[in-house]
Amino acid sequence: MLQISRNLAIPEEEIEMSAIRAQGAGGQNVNKVSSAIHLRFDIRASSLPEVYKTRLLALADHRISKDGVVIIKGQQFRTQEKNRLAALDRLRSLIASVLVVPKSRKPTRPTRNSQLRRLDSKTRRGRSKQLRGKVSE
Repeated sequence: MLQISRNLAIPEEEIEMSAIRAQGAGGQNVNKVSSAIHLRFDIRASSLPEVYKTRLLALADHRISKDGVVIIKGQQFRTQEKNRLAALDRLRSLIASVLVVPKSRKPTRPTRNSQLRRLDSKTRRGRSKQLRGKVSE
C-alpha cells in the first residue's frame, strides 16, 4: 500500500513498475544494469475517489498522458531500490498536491485613498508632460 494521507492509500497492484536501463553517462555499467524504474499509474482505473481523479486529470502536468496514465521515470540514484522509492515518493507528492482544496478567491475593491493617490499621481505626471510642450512666444 502506498500511503498518501492518513485516510487515503493506493494498493500496490494499481502501480505498475518495470526496471529499465538508465540514460546518460555511466560508462559500461549503464549498458549492463537496469537500475532505472519506469512507473505507470492509471488514474481512471484506480481506486481513488472520483473527486481526486478529476483533479488529477485536470492538472497540466507533463507526466500525465492524454489517456490518464501517470508516467514517472526514476533514474536519479545508482540502485534500483532507491529509484523505486524515489518514483513512489514523486507519485505520492503528485497525488497529495490535489488533496489540498484550493482557497476560493474573494474579489476586493481598491480603497478610496488608493484611488485618490493613483489619480493624483496621474495628474502630476500629466502636468510634468505638459511642461515639455513647445514654448509659444
